[in-house]
Amino acid sequence: MTEFDLIDIIRARCAATRADVRLGIGDDAAVLVPPPGHDLVVSTDTLIAGVHFPMTTGIRDLGWKSLAVNLSDLAAMGATPAWALLALTLPAADRSFVEEFSDGFAELAAQYSVALVGGDTTQGPLTVTVVVHGFVAANSALRRDGARVGDGVYVTGALGDAAAGLGCLDANAVRMSECSYTPEVRAHLIARLMRPTPRVAAGMALRGRASACIDVSDGLLADLGHIAACSGVGIEVDAATLPASSALLALFDGDERIALQASGGDDYELAFTMPSTHAENMQGDIARIGCGATRIGRVVAEPGVRLIDASGAQIVLRQPGWQHFA
Repeated sequence: MTEFDLIDIIRARCAATRADVRLGIGDDAAVLVPPPGHDLVVSTDTLIAGVHFPMTTGIRDLGWKSLAVNLSDLAAMGATPAWALLALTLPAADRSFVEEFSDGFAELAAQYSVALVGGDTTQGPLTVTVVVHGFVAANSALRRDGARVGDGVYVTGALGDAAAGLGCLDANAVRMSECSYTPEVRAHLIARLMRPTPRVAAGMALRGRASACIDVSDGLLADLGHIAACSGVGIEVDAATLPASSALLALFDGDERIALQASGGDDYELAFTMPSTHAENMQGDIARIGCGATRIGRVVAEPGVRLIDASGAQIVLRQPGWQHFA
């Protein structure tokens, strides 16, 4: 197969019609029409085989996740998704791989009316890079630098499932091999790793309410650290309030569960800060969206991020989250 054969497969499976796409796949560049009165929000992520996803990852799941992690970034900005670019590096021109990957990508793209408008294919180690574009009304994007002392700290959904799911796939994870868990629990945890749900609707609901927001990709404490640093504040997180799924509660107690929730990463939930005046209405709106939001702490003056136990003592974890160059 040639590069252009692969492009034809991707185009056939990922085609989506949007009025704001003047020229999409097939030319040297796309021609796109942003809506008047809106800011353009752009993000990109690269996934490398064996680094950002296990080599055993299902191909269709990889297509889904490569888009999901980027849509999560748009969600953290409160943006409405619109367009995507895909750069796919493959060891060989594999028709079956591209078909399955494209189907997974297109499945999620259809849920958010995302049009794939271009990209690149090349030969090399398996690597996926996606660029996404979205819109917010001018000057209304959520940011990391607005947290203020006294704000509450919240997180959507549940934490720790994806890290536990990775343990389910790791033959060397002794703790997981000792667990007695049902096929349903295992499937739930792995699905949270392989097919995260970008919290796009929640991000939109937070516009004009949240003082700062970030998606939880590298680990809750690590990502909250970015909000704290950008805002010039500190954050205290109450360990006992971290939301957990029934699957995670069934497998882990105490310190092990807290470590997964606070530093495991790959959850792609939204962590955000908010003044109390907006909290009640926000809780109702996020509940109606279906993911819910839990208050897990507070913004304080002392710099840094601290995980606190029920007695008020700080819990120190070996590593607060994923470090790309560690």
